[in-house]
Amino acid sequence: MKLKKVITADNSPTLYVPELDEHYHSVNGAIQESMHVFINAGFKQTEKNTINILEVGFGTGLNALLTLTENETQKKDIYYEAIEKFPLDIEIINQLEFKGFNYNVFLQIHKPEWEKETYLNKYFVLKKLKTDLIDYEPNKKFDLIYFDAFAPDKQPELWTENIFEKLYKSTNTDGIFVTYSAKGIVKQALRNVGYKVQRLDGPKGKRHMVRAIKR
Repeated sequence: MKLKKVITADNSPTLYVPELDEHYHSVNGAIQESMHVFINAGFKQTEKNTINILEVGFGTGLNALLTLTENETQKKDIYYEAIEKFPLDIEIINQLEFKGFNYNVFLQIHKPEWEKETYLNKYFVLKKLKTDLIDYEPNKKFDLIYFDAFAPDKQPELWTENIFEKLYKSTNTDGIFVTYSAKGIVKQALRNVGYKVQRLDGPKGKRHMVRAIKR
């Protein structure tokens, strides 16, 4: 994919994909969106001290960076598995800098080899998988799922009941699923596979988002 760097409203970078006419993050603020959806509505709502996290759509690594940073104070034991079909080239990664965050930590997230577990610190294990969500078969259960695929109208095949059923089966009881999309078809598909769906206020520029819980 051809990618173009874009500076969003909160002065943090994202990437634009001309072929899809889609951005990796909200142009209203990449950091503010990820903090609102994935950290505040997701990570901060988990009560366990040992957490398995699955990220669908590793992308720029921003969600992993924010989770790693937030955990510097919480010190939970985290296993973080991220899947990405199209990993970014190092030339693109070197163009990205999220101000206010340690750039060496950001690079640390991208340096580990794919398909291998790597300790980023004593509390945080990262495993990145180069795979398509359709082909992905989880081999463990997760307490928190960051669903950050491209929008349903751009990649509809990733927002189906079949996909959500696979994720539901891999979610621990009381596990949390969070995503920025609050489309009716998304909420209904999540309900159909068994999640309890909550519609929450969205990040800046978006009315709503979704948090779903497995009971």
